[in-house]
Amino acid sequence: MDSIRIEGGYQLSGEINISGAKNSALCLMAASLLTDEPLTLSNVPHLLDVKTMASLLIHHGTSINMDGMAEAGHIGRVLSLQTKNISSTTAPYDLVRKMRASILVLGPILAREKEAHISLPGGCAIGTRPINLHLSGLEQLGAKIDLDEGYIHAYAPNGLKGASIFLPLISVGATENLLMAATLAKGQTILNNVAREPEISDLAHCLVSMGAKIQGIGTDKLTIEGVDRLHGAHHVILPDRIETGTFAIAALMTNGSLTLKHTRYDFLESLLKLLEKAGAHIDYHTDSFTIKRKADHITPIDAMTEPYPGFPTDLQAQFMTLMCIAQGACMISETIYENRFMHIPELNRLGANIQVHHSSAIVRGVTQLKGAPVMATDLRASVSLILAGLVAKGSTIVNRVYHLDRGYERLEEKLAKCGAHIQRIRTS
Repeated sequence: MDSIRIEGGYQLSGEINISGAKNSALCLMAASLLTDEPLTLSNVPHLLDVKTMASLLIHHGTSINMDGMAEAGHIGRVLSLQTKNISSTTAPYDLVRKMRASILVLGPILAREKEAHISLPGGCAIGTRPINLHLSGLEQLGAKIDLDEGYIHAYAPNGLKGASIFLPLISVGATENLLMAATLAKGQTILNNVAREPEISDLAHCLVSMGAKIQGIGTDKLTIEGVDRLHGAHHVILPDRIETGTFAIAALMTNGSLTLKHTRYDFLESLLKLLEKAGAHIDYHTDSFTIKRKADHITPIDAMTEPYPGFPTDLQAQFMTLMCIAQGACMISETIYENRFMHIPELNRLGANIQVHHSSAIVRGVTQLKGAPVMATDLRASVSLILAGLVAKGSTIVNRVYHLDRGYERLEEKLAKCGAHIQRIRTS
């Protein structure tokens, strides 16, 4: 497995172009199953998870063409996806086990073919992330669901029918799956207490451009009037707010200055407010912002993860790494996933001082992290270790970086261009 070596102690300075959002790209690719016409997506990031989703869609009969880069060149690939006929309603374990987002083909296939057989998905080991909300919602839309030998078997021989559904817990994946399924259901579907992440709005806007009838986009209540069929469309994927936040934190950690371009800072208000309290100076522009420190030290700030628009769990590990070099102590609480503190033992190996108390971590800042070999346990944990390596004294080697490749496009290249001493060590 590849690893990444970082020599710490170098300031970051320059510009970074933000890639398209991974979490948007995956559900938008799955949405292509809802129509027999081409769905063209631009600003598609070059990521392992995108490749995994593409392999799954090809298995279901989707033809995928890469039309090159978008006009500006720096804003990602252009993919054209067309599923004239769904050749298989079964998503096998070998294709699904690597990525949690594979479950997103369930709603589209069921809505279009009236049956779907999906292996229970895999992905990062950051918590149980049960799929019961997906299944109970589809049952309320008229599906019959059976679980057998690790597979979800869903049937709707008379098609899905609109219903009023309340999600007892806010779930991004369940919101996306039910939203896609409801576009082809008969009658009206009302989804209450849905997730409000920008990636869900991105999916909804794409579905509308495909002919779906959706009201309430961006709120916690979506009303969908089912249609007989959807048509093709061209959609530009929004920029990745998690990548944006990660690089913003990198600028503060290294006491550098980064301009993050082609992004949406309005999607990151919760993080940017915390960073300003911690000592960031931010200059906002039309589709970019420049971030640097306004003091020589980082101020410790408490944080708690919450559903959007609150502080995102996908930035918790990165923010905690910043707090490791703050001047004082703070508490960081994780309310979304029960296992999302697995980066803490590895950060402590680098000299951090973090203690866990149930779902909260007490972080006491240290004057200097020290390089050491560490192991990535999941996607966001892996990038937190990269951030720590940027400021650690000496050499840090991050192992098992295949997690990193799932969600960050050309990370080493982007950091090296801005002054980081970082390289990938490839294994044969």
